[in-house]
Amino acid sequence: MKTPALTTKSRLAPALWLLLLCCSAGTVQAQGQLRTIHQERSLYRNILVTEDGSRRCMRFTVAELDGQNQSCRFLKDHDKLVFPYAKMVLTSLLVQDHPKRILIVGLGGGTLVHTYSTLFPQANIIIAEIDVAVVKVAHTYFDFTATNKISVAEEDGRLYVKRAGLRGEKFDLVILDAFNGDYIPEHLMTAEFFEEVKKLLGDSGMVVANTFSGSRLYSAESQTYAKVFGKFFNIRMNTSGNRIIVATPQALPDAATLKQRAAALGDRLAGFDVSLDEMLQYIHADTDWDTKERIITDQYSPVNQLNN
Repeated sequence: MKTPALTTKSRLAPALWLLLLCCSAGTVQAQGQLRTIHQERSLYRNILVTEDGSRRCMRFTVAELDGQNQSCRFLKDHDKLVFPYAKMVLTSLLVQDHPKRILIVGLGGGTLVHTYSTLFPQANIIIAEIDVAVVKVAHTYFDFTATNKISVAEEDGRLYVKRAGLRGEKFDLVILDAFNGDYIPEHLMTAEFFEEVKKLLGDSGMVVANTFSGSRLYSAESQTYAKVFGKFFNIRMNTSGNRIIVATPQALPDAATLKQRAAALGDRLAGFDVSLDEMLQYIHADTDWDTKERIITDQYSPVNQLNN
């Protein structure tokens, strides 16, 4: 999913905003060395694959100065995670660290698929990806490969979730990481959709959503998750415009339990350049949004307000 340019709920001085933007994980470094190695127009979006000498990235735009990448990997170390948001996703292991069935909505370059399949080689992973072209690009340029444990459903994520629920399927982990070029598709942000996702979770299952930390929909999104899932973990870092939401039917672990689990998982995540001990400071379950904000529904989904 896109790592956005950093924004805040208040205006930043131009110089400070530029400094933060340049430090964002999604910003292309060394633009003078950037080259496009693939470009195509799919049914849904423009897809570019670029390299800058150390990284290969996928983006859903043709604007060279946009600097917003959906997926990146280091050319020499495919395990090491580039984006802070991907590292934040792994904090979900502090809640549940033994997923056997995983659903990922949105493929991108397959970074999360690679990470979870490496950590849990026996897990069955299903990816719902609407854009066939993204699957082909991920295969050609990011070494994504379907196996007997990893499969792709080339269909809309909501449609897949709905059908999986009707089939009575259960997942230990559902990761929502879909992006359409401007924001999360609006039909993947509503209370009705989250209810459908909730039906897929077992007693110890959880949903992990990659969304945004400074958008105008922050309160509405938060209210919607709280309406469906109750109390959830919010993970936010100052160096990223993303935030990660971790919600589960089970009770959230307390601070002492999180610290204990972070210490136990340290060695397993070292190769991904992730320190859960360091991540602990970014995890909270506080209500930091306007609780009077209206929840997002199929009848009320004001995603277009983001661009106003």
